[in-house]
Amino acid sequence: MKDLIRQYLPYLAGYKKQFFFAILGMIAIAVGTAGTAQLIKPVLDDVFINKDEQMLALMPFLLVAVFMLKGIGRYVQTYYTSYIGQDVVRKLRDKLVSHITYLDIDFFKNMHSGEILSRVTNDISRIQMVVANIIPDLMREIMIILALTGYVIYESPKLAFYFLIIMPLAIFPLTRLAKKMRKYSKLSQESTADMTSRLGEILSNIEVIKSNSSQNYEEKRFGKENQNVFKYIMKQVRINALISPIMEILGSVAIGVVIYFGGKEVIDGHMTVGAFFAFSTALFMLYTPIKRLSTLYNKAQDAITANIRMHELLDTKPGIISGENKLNESIRSISLENVSLHYNNTPALKNINLNAQKGESIALVGDSGAGKSSLVNLLVRFYDPTSGKIFINGTENKEFTLSSLHHKIAYVTQRIYIFNDTIAANVAYGEEIDEQRVVNALEKAYAMEFINKLENGIHTLLSESGDNLSGGQRQRISLARALYKNPDILILDEATSALDNKSEALIQQALQELRSEMITFTVAHRLSTIENADIILVFQDGEIICRGSHDTLLQECETYQKLAKGSH
Repeated sequence: MKDLIRQYLPYLAGYKKQFFFAILGMIAIAVGTAGTAQLIKPVLDDVFINKDEQMLALMPFLLVAVFMLKGIGRYVQTYYTSYIGQDVVRKLRDKLVSHITYLDIDFFKNMHSGEILSRVTNDISRIQMVVANIIPDLMREIMIILALTGYVIYESPKLAFYFLIIMPLAIFPLTRLAKKMRKYSKLSQESTADMTSRLGEILSNIEVIKSNSSQNYEEKRFGKENQNVFKYIMKQVRINALISPIMEILGSVAIGVVIYFGGKEVIDGHMTVGAFFAFSTALFMLYTPIKRLSTLYNKAQDAITANIRMHELLDTKPGIISGENKLNESIRSISLENVSLHYNNTPALKNINLNAQKGESIALVGDSGAGKSSLVNLLVRFYDPTSGKIFINGTENKEFTLSSLHHKIAYVTQRIYIFNDTIAANVAYGEEIDEQRVVNALEKAYAMEFINKLENGIHTLLSESGDNLSGGQRQRISLARALYKNPDILILDEATSALDNKSEALIQQALQELRSEMITFTVAHRLSTIENADIILVFQDGEIICRGSHDTLLQECETYQKLAKGSH
């Protein structure tokens, strides 16, 4: 708990003005609360016992003033602490999402997207409770406790002594409950992440589910995860529900002792009736913030676990480190020297050597898992070689900043990525929209023929994943996005697989016209798409076993001959 507060208190340093007003509000609440207890004494002693009419006339105004002080204080404190809390959480969420986007591709392959979503949404929401509610409430309740404790000691140190001895006994059971709360909170958050992951899978694979009528199967799987969430939340509820009875029992014992000894003080004439009732009122009022404090402490256990999970992500560092030099010049050549790549000690590429010059078209062919995509991953620098080096214009690619490197490389995958935005924004993704450049890129990708038929043209809003377009149309927009960059290296990973033969032929013609301006790498299963490539690399088990032109390989490479037969 102390570590959690210590971790988030520095965030408050940036909100000095808001924090100042929040503290003023808390002080007003504390003073107003103690003042409410103090008013009991003159009401009983001066008004009811001594029949003081002046005090009777003054009392309603004093009462309104005290409650107005508390009310205004509570409003000011609530507004400014909420402002600070919500803004801190906004910054945390920005920081976390930004951090995640810079992590390696390997991280996203090993962690389920639902787990990431759960940490960014559910876990942050639990931390939000700490910053926006728990820390401010703790401070307010502590101030109220200090004010009321000071008042009861001032009224009667002897009676205060009995109360202040009994109430600390609550610490032991509350500490035990807090440990259990932290345990079940961790299990609750993990089960929530599993449930979110399961839901994500259902939404991503809804076509498969519906086509197999497997709704009942998925319902049972989701129901199992949902039941776990319910189970651990109920365990938390049970522990939370125990706090109030424990505090009430101990509070009643303390108050009972005080009433007994306080009554004797009044009977013996050592204390007035008004003083005793003022003391008792303050004591009853003191019980409430102490009870709230114990509840807040237990709630914080939930946030402690969420905070640990969030910092597990923030402490994850990318292995692919950006270089320091900007790649400002045009890429004239790229070469791989004895490059090998392992995924978790499993070899994917072995001793690859390759030289490519501007204007060359290189094709990568081979069976699934042969190493084609692994080579592409190295070119984009999703991974670094396990051994060997990659050079761009004679300089190792690790020396360049990732942003300047990626600015020169366009990568079109078989999996098409469409954002919920306009066609123009999708084509110019990550850059300022130049409408003429957008149209030129779409024309090169032969996409304007269908875009011109749309009511809003390039400003047509695309739905999530581009579901309001056909597969071929989405693929053309994806290709146009690559061409919009005017890249020095163009990588096409089955980028025309969803197109009909006519569209594919037109795009191949467009790429042929552009090939002199860039180095083109094409991953293909249909050999008809790469017959005109300058160099065709044939992969098998992570190695290049043949290289040459289409005609040469048909005569000299047995594996390529088999691939050629299989593609017809």
